[in-house]
Amino acid sequence: MISIITPVYNGEKFIESCLQNVINQNFAEVEHIIVDGGSTDKTIDIIKHYANEHPHIRWISEKDQGQSDAMNKGVAMAQGAIIGILNVDDFYEPNILSRISELFKTLPEPSFIVGNCNTWDHRDKLIHINKPKRLRSVDLLMGKQINDDRMIDASFPVNPSAYFYHKSLHQQIGVYKVEEHYAMDIDFLLKAVKVAHVKYFNETWGNYRYYPGTKTFDDSRNGTSQTRVQQLFKEYAKTLPLIEQWEIRLNRIMIFIPLRVFYFSKYPQRLPQSIMNRFMKSISYLNAK
Repeated sequence: MISIITPVYNGEKFIESCLQNVINQNFAEVEHIIVDGGSTDKTIDIIKHYANEHPHIRWISEKDQGQSDAMNKGVAMAQGAIIGILNVDDFYEPNILSRISELFKTLPEPSFIVGNCNTWDHRDKLIHINKPKRLRSVDLLMGKQINDDRMIDASFPVNPSAYFYHKSLHQQIGVYKVEEHYAMDIDFLLKAVKVAHVKYFNETWGNYRYYPGTKTFDDSRNGTSQTRVQQLFKEYAKTLPLIEQWEIRLNRIMIFIPLRVFYFSKYPQRLPQSIMNRFMKSISYLNAK
């Protein structure tokens, strides 16, 4: 069985389409666990209506400590051997759950599998297709460090709608960090790829809405996300073997220098004066020769 966990709080705008998305998968071996944080809008009414008609929907509504806490409650409730996290405003491609079920029949435990993810804006325009082909710890750390913080880089899985894993993985790495309210999925991924059997499939599984008003978008735009993620990466990098730490440092140097050369070739007026003075002296020396 696959257990799909949806944390939600005041999500009346998307909860119905989320429930319908799982229903329309037409997959019998699924349970959809809705963990509501005590919504004050119509979210609970919508959940009740669908739960009365569809026995695969299980739900609770109570105050929690945030999204991580809600996901942990869902993991504890899950009866399936396979876990998927579907945020209320995200959705799966058609027939994905059947595909996931077939894939896991041949995979060792615990496994963590990742597909591609479409990223959409508030106008339903496709922004990017996330294809995280490289999933070693070093690749994940480097991927976020050399790209911007818009969560659309090629190396890091952009959204949980495009990955699934054995529930038993939590026995080895623990649950989602309750005190982390923004980067809990990144913290989980870094731990997961270190111990799980990881495999990437070049197939589109998930869809992620990235638009103003969502937690991830607003956190990225106000600049706090990048600082938080970089701090998380620094702490995690210290736990890696020394050879992998040096690989990260070397890659930073190899990438940093060409980027700086390209930047100052476009904006020479921004070159520090001290460097410009040395450059001019070198030119004068060569001309004198």
